[in-house]
Amino acid sequence: MTSPQSSQSSESQPKPISNGMAAVNGQKRAFLVPELASYFVAGGAAGAASRTVVSPLERLKIIQQVQPRTSDGQYKGVWRSLVRMWKEEGFKGFMRGNGINCLRIVPYSAVQFTTYEQLKKWFTAYGTKELDTPKRLASGALAGITSVCATYPLDLVRSRLSIATASIPLQAEQALPTSSVKSASGVKQALSSAYHTSSSTLNQTLSQRSEVTMVGMTLKVMREEGGIPGLYRGLVTTAVGVAPYVGINFATYEALRGVVTPPGKNSVVRKLACGALAGSISQTLTYPFDVLRRKMQVTGMAHGGLGYHYNGAFDALGSIIRTEGFRGLYRGLWPNLLKVAPSIATSFFTYELVKEMLVTP
Repeated sequence: MTSPQSSQSSESQPKPISNGMAAVNGQKRAFLVPELASYFVAGGAAGAASRTVVSPLERLKIIQQVQPRTSDGQYKGVWRSLVRMWKEEGFKGFMRGNGINCLRIVPYSAVQFTTYEQLKKWFTAYGTKELDTPKRLASGALAGITSVCATYPLDLVRSRLSIATASIPLQAEQALPTSSVKSASGVKQALSSAYHTSSSTLNQTLSQRSEVTMVGMTLKVMREEGGIPGLYRGLVTTAVGVAPYVGINFATYEALRGVVTPPGKNSVVRKLACGALAGSISQTLTYPFDVLRRKMQVTGMAHGGLGYHYNGAFDALGSIIRTEGFRGLYRGLWPNLLKVAPSIATSFFTYELVKEMLVTP
């Protein structure tokens, strides 16, 4: 009774429509579990692969964004900075913060892709309306905000870990003259001072080592910056920046796919090129928000010596423009573009590859 018509209907209708009709007709379990699970797993795999590939450039970008502007020991130049990072810290330096970055990016990317796919269906009423550019931008923007809110503390801790061990030149702190120590009580007090100083230095070293772990840095932020709210420093700035970035990223990628990968020309190189171009365009347009986000995330580091403290996003924006000009809003852009192209290309390609493997019967 239903086999001829339903089979023709299911073959002629787009997949989102058939999925929506299946949900309406009582097969809600089949809609929710397999497809959502495939989006989630594919999104997580895409995030982990894309960030691991570009971990050294990701860390270099963060260092260049937050290092003091007036100093002699800055990380300057991409290749020279990468060589310096390798000499000072080895391969671990390249991967510093990547563990928590993957821990963050797996749920972040999974939530983002899953939310985007579901919002596209919702905005188009499961395929009954056209999926135009405004709907793609809105879906991407909301997906970006959702994923940021879900994983922001991990992003903040990862930023702190990225700069914690870097040899960034710090602002000099005012120190007491050494002569005043000896003049007070002579040799005995000097020896006592030396003993306590060495003991204090040892304790400080052990404490610093424990703080360059994910758990240690998280506890440090909560202890010194007001508990759990300290883990959400800069959330609003981040959400404002991520919304247009993700929206432009998804919309640009799908628009490029329609032009660069027409039927019969769906090669791997073309897919990677679409992702690289989409990521570069969206990142360049929204990069100042990323700089503000990093500044807000590290401004609360106690005795960090980075030389600045902001009372909010607008204060940070005004301070950067006053001291560095508009050029300061694009610090670290070059290594970031080198990172974004392969990162976004790998992300979209891995997502589509894994999704096809999971969804295709």
